[in-house]
Amino acid sequence: MATRVIIVRHGESTYNVEGRIQGHCDKSSLTQRGQAMATQVGDAIANIAIDAVYSSPFQRTRETTALILADRVNSPAVLYNDDLKEVNLKLWEELLFQEIEANFPDKMQEWRSAPHKLHLKGTAADGTEVDFYPIVDLYEQATRFWNDTLPNHLNQTILIVAHSAINRALINTAIGLTAAEHQRIEQSNCCISVLNFSGQLGEPVQIESLNLTAHLGEPLPKLRHDRTKRLLLVRHGETNWNRDGRFQGQIDIPLNEYGQHQAQQAGDFLKSVKIDAAVTSSMSRPRETAELILKYHPQVELKERKDLWEISHGTWEGKLESEIRLTDSELLDAWQAKPETVQMPEGENLNDVFERAIAAWNDIVQNATPGTTTLVVAHDAINKAILCHVAGVGPESFWTFKQGNGAVSVIDYQNGDARPPTLRAANITVHLGGILDKTAAGAL
Repeated sequence: MATRVIIVRHGESTYNVEGRIQGHCDKSSLTQRGQAMATQVGDAIANIAIDAVYSSPFQRTRETTALILADRVNSPAVLYNDDLKEVNLKLWEELLFQEIEANFPDKMQEWRSAPHKLHLKGTAADGTEVDFYPIVDLYEQATRFWNDTLPNHLNQTILIVAHSAINRALINTAIGLTAAEHQRIEQSNCCISVLNFSGQLGEPVQIESLNLTAHLGEPLPKLRHDRTKRLLLVRHGETNWNRDGRFQGQIDIPLNEYGQHQAQQAGDFLKSVKIDAAVTSSMSRPRETAELILKYHPQVELKERKDLWEISHGTWEGKLESEIRLTDSELLDAWQAKPETVQMPEGENLNDVFERAIAAWNDIVQNATPGTTTLVVAHDAINKAILCHVAGVGPESFWTFKQGNGAVSVIDYQNGDARPPTLRAANITVHLGGILDKTAAGAL
């Protein structure tokens, strides 16, 4: 059992449209479109039982929360919590982003590349003196919220409605990232993210999905810049061994009938998305998945790479967990608890997998043309390694990112290859049956 946390950003606000800094300013309210977005969130999670609801106390989040819950019967009372307030940017609030760019270019560069170093010092419009590090303070705020809240909701589902920066801080602190990595992930208006906590903050947590926007009529988060290199990372569809829970590794098991259907669903989901290039592991299950996705993009040449093969499980390949436990019980326990410590018998360890997966990924990114979208189809362990790399964590965080069969993740390189990418969305499975990932939880 786990504590499921559904995190939603507020709908489009008047200040969002005007391009103004909001922060702690509470003058902004939802636009008509923002109200519709909040209703769409309510529809998307209508069948998920909610045990508790927490919201930022600001007007834009209050409105969003009320609209999400409007059609629920016996909805929990909303608990407004100051630790869910947006980042405090008191010197800049109500100013246009373009004014900040013009008047504080060095500070804006810090905000983008070293947010933990952003230091606001001066006199605010109301005459108060300001001297603080807003992102560092925000991460302390997020940590405090988790420590105060999680103990009260063991094995429950809670809904959080808040803001872009605090939501990023909540997700990042949950997986062990600091204020320095604040810009690694994205939170769009009325996006949905789902986290599963095994216990309290500091214990294992899984990102089931990140920044879902398909319920808003936008399958993928919008591109921010025309010159962005976008990569769509997809896990192959289901195999019979996934369904059985059998370790397949580098044994070349093809898709089963349902896996072919999942690949077709992924293709339908990405039908309207411009795809310019495609790369796949040369094993049959990802190659079949890629080919079914690309039926709507016949002009795209599919390239194959052996360095994207699944992890080698060595002597475990072809076996069920119950069979492995008979001979390698302690090693199997270690794999499930501390996978970075495990050397697979006659196979690979995670350092091996991370090294080749990241090298392959970096080569694909390097060869991508700015302004294009590249499809990459691979395996559970390979995709997890890539997502850890993109998020700025290592093999110890291997189980953090869920990868469902046929799931889509979105990574943008919008500031050049040498700068950290942005994880715009992770483990999108809405095309396979809803907000929650219902794909097989079988072995890798």
